[in-house]
Amino acid sequence: MSEESFDEVTRILTAPGAPFEMEAIDVNSRRVRRWKNVPMTLDAIVRASVGHADKVYLVYEDERLTYTEVFARVAALAQYLQSIGIHKGDRVAIAMRNMPEWIMSFWATTCLGAIAVPLNAWWKGGELAYGLIDSGARVLFCDPERAKLIGAQLDETQIERVVVAGATGPLSGRLEAFEEVWQRHRGAALPNVSLAAGDDATIFYTSGTTGKPKGALGTHLNICTNVGSTLYGRCRSALRKGETLAQLANIDRQPSVLLSVPLFHVTGCHSSMVTNTFLGGKLVMMHKWVAERALELIERERITHFGGVPSMVWQVLESPDFTQRDVSSVVAVSYGGAPAAPELVRRIKSAFPTSSASNGYGLTETSAITCINAGIDYERHPDSVGFPVATCDVKVVDAEGRELPRSEAGELLIYGPNVVRGYFGKPDATAQSFNDGWLHTGDVARIDDEGFVYILDRAKDMLIRAGENVYCVEVEDVLYSHPAVMDAAVVGIAHRVLGEEVGAVVQVAPGQSVTPPELRAFAAERLAAFKVPVRIELRSDPLPRNPNGKIMKRELKRELGWD
Repeated sequence: MSEESFDEVTRILTAPGAPFEMEAIDVNSRRVRRWKNVPMTLDAIVRASVGHADKVYLVYEDERLTYTEVFARVAALAQYLQSIGIHKGDRVAIAMRNMPEWIMSFWATTCLGAIAVPLNAWWKGGELAYGLIDSGARVLFCDPERAKLIGAQLDETQIERVVVAGATGPLSGRLEAFEEVWQRHRGAALPNVSLAAGDDATIFYTSGTTGKPKGALGTHLNICTNVGSTLYGRCRSALRKGETLAQLANIDRQPSVLLSVPLFHVTGCHSSMVTNTFLGGKLVMMHKWVAERALELIERERITHFGGVPSMVWQVLESPDFTQRDVSSVVAVSYGGAPAAPELVRRIKSAFPTSSASNGYGLTETSAITCINAGIDYERHPDSVGFPVATCDVKVVDAEGRELPRSEAGELLIYGPNVVRGYFGKPDATAQSFNDGWLHTGDVARIDDEGFVYILDRAKDMLIRAGENVYCVEVEDVLYSHPAVMDAAVVGIAHRVLGEEVGAVVQVAPGQSVTPPELRAFAAERLAAFKVPVRIELRSDPLPRNPNGKIMKRELKRELGWD
């Protein structure tokens, strides 16, 4: 079959009557293009899920729950929230590791018109208290570990009730057991609440690598847009390699998705959980990431889609168990949230010859996906994050905000129905990052003549050595291409004369060996002299990452004394 051009694929997918037809609507004083055939509110997705009935929805350890069973719990929890005075616009926090109760709490909250506030389950007590106070949450769904961490600081918050999932002992005060709560309202109908596309639905906190985390205030339309964008990316990739819409429509196999990333991140929630619910798929939840456990579940549950951040995929590929497991069910390996080495797509193609690899780009502020690079396009442009989805507009601007010509580097701006309204309770921070609906990403990027986006670096992480810009991603990609390198982070080393020099921290792949001089020589063959790291730190342990998968470069610099 012949390949279709981007323009032709876009026309086929978005034409009137086509699956990804778009329409222009006004939402919260912005004119945007939306996917016409995707619901505009989260409760519509939940109510439609009843049609999947006895299909397995959630798999957690040895527990298996159908769509009917989960819906019943969601309705009961929503009734509970309503009974204690939670109304549209109130905030309900969720702080727990990946568990079925996380998903039930999220759906119950958003279907009621309240705002779900997922908190980072890796946070300590003080950090959790910050999120609760900053959001003004009135109810907290959590697991026993988080209940213990926040217990002493509850009085500093506005929390009225704490519902604890998996509670084993007696609870007192404002604490209640999750099981008892939903059982008490068993058989309740899902409350009817009038919801609109522009209504607030979530507050997801940014990773907080610098300063205090900010809560990105997302609407129902923001999140539902990501459902259409995820599916659009898959279909665009299929049509690009010559498949037809009719062929795609004939696929009747239930998707089986391995949820390996935290639900408190937009990738786990919007891209995996919400999209999978819309499709009627099976979501296999991992409480904690372990590559060998992931391989076991891929084999046991016949996983069709898995991924996360690039380091997770690398760990699966490098696992000694990989050749011992049946991974033939996998049809797609997708990842995002962090730079991916061009070598990764080639490794995936070799390890999963019948699957398609994809890399995505987005932020908490864009409700996950903005660009997708998949299939033949990813193989041909492995260093790009791909092409924007049809509902999004992107541009690159200079320091004065002027749009730059193609292929010139500048700050990437994004506009679309996926861009959140701003930061909750922080008008100054909102004004700095959002302008006339355009999000200032802070990412240095360029767009080539075909429209492919290349992320060169975070603006604040770009090194300037004696007046020359050094984009960390470029140096990291070269290091990644060395067979002994599994992971790499390029950071600046303070220098009295030059301002900064280039430093690197490298995780050596299992079974491999290399020395800093060898890596420097390797880089010197491929990079201009001013880009070659003057110091390289080797280690066997994984590099520190935040929950979004981004390497914590500031922590590395402090640890090594490179500030």
